[in-house]
Amino acid sequence: MTPRAQTILAQHPEASSSDEFAEAVLRGLSTPRKRLPCQYFYDAAGSALFEEITELEEYYPTRTETALLRQHARVMVEPSGRHAVLVEFGSGSSRKTELVLAALQAPRAYVPIDVSQSALIDAWGRLERRFPGLEIVPVNASFCDPLRLPARVLPHAKLGFFPGSTIGNFDPPDAGRLLMHFSRVLGPGSRLIVGVDLDKDRRRLEAAYDDAKGVTARFNLNLLHRINRELGGDFDLARFRHRAIYDQELKRIEMHLVSRTGQTVRVLGRSFQFRAGESIHTENSYKYSVEQFRALARGAGWQSQRVWVDAGRDFSVHELPLPRS
Repeated sequence: MTPRAQTILAQHPEASSSDEFAEAVLRGLSTPRKRLPCQYFYDAAGSALFEEITELEEYYPTRTETALLRQHARVMVEPSGRHAVLVEFGSGSSRKTELVLAALQAPRAYVPIDVSQSALIDAWGRLERRFPGLEIVPVNASFCDPLRLPARVLPHAKLGFFPGSTIGNFDPPDAGRLLMHFSRVLGPGSRLIVGVDLDKDRRRLEAAYDDAKGVTARFNLNLLHRINRELGGDFDLARFRHRAIYDQELKRIEMHLVSRTGQTVRVLGRSFQFRAGESIHTENSYKYSVEQFRALARGAGWQSQRVWVDAGRDFSVHELPLPRS
C-alpha cells in the first residue's frame, strides 16, 4: 500500500466504532425480540469466515454471480463509456470488482466504500498490483450513512456497483430507501449494477445458509465472540446454536442464534435473560423474482433496463440507469 493510501485511511477512523457497536448491541438485546444488526458480522474473523462461505458447495450466490460477471461484464459496463468512476457500496474483499474494472474502458478511478478499514487496505494492495496506475479513493464508512463522494470524482460519469445480493439484507421498504440513497450519492445520469438473489426451493436456500461443514454457524456465532472480546460480554458460545429458516410468506431466509438453555448473559455490566429456545435474530436475506426487484427499483426512481440471469435461474444482475432529470 502506498504512503498516500495510508494517509487517506488515517483520515477516516474505523466507521464501525466501539461506541456504535456497543449501542447497537445493548439496544438489540433489550428488545422483546432480541436482534443484532448483520453489519457487525464483519470483523477480521467474520470477514475471513464469509470468504470461506463463498467457496462452499451449498453457497451458490457468489459463484453464480461471478460467472454472470465473467460472461457479461463488458456488455454491462459498455454504456458507461471511457473514463468512468466505479463506486462500490460495501466493497469488502473487492474480488468481483476486478471483473468490472477489467471490463471498463480506462476507468478514471475506483471508490470502494466499506466499514472495514482492514478490508479496504487488503483490497487496495491487491488492486494496485492488478491495475497499476488506477486511482483508488477509499471511503471508510457505512454505505447506509449520509455520504458525499470525494470532490475529484464528482464531475465524472459514475457506475455504482452493489454485488452479492446485499440488497436482500434489507426489508423491501428499506431496500427501496437504500436505492434512493444510492441515487443521491451517484447523481443524475449515473448507473447502478446490482446483484439480486432469486426466490427458489426452500431446501436449496436453507442449505446455503446452514452448510454441512458448519462454516455459516461459526460465522454467525462469531458475532457473540466479538461481543465478548470488544464489549466485555460473557456469552458461552456452546450454549447457543445457529439456525437458518426460510419464511415462505415473507420470501426471506432468517438467521438466528438460539439459546440452548435458560441463562443470563452480561454485556458491559448489564444482564440479559434468555429462555431456552429464545433466539437472537441476526440477519434477513430476502429473495426476489426478477419482476419484483424491477418494480422495487422503479419505485426508488431508477429505470430498469437489462437483466442477466443464469441458466438455472438462481441469481440475477440488474442494470439500473438513473434519469438525468
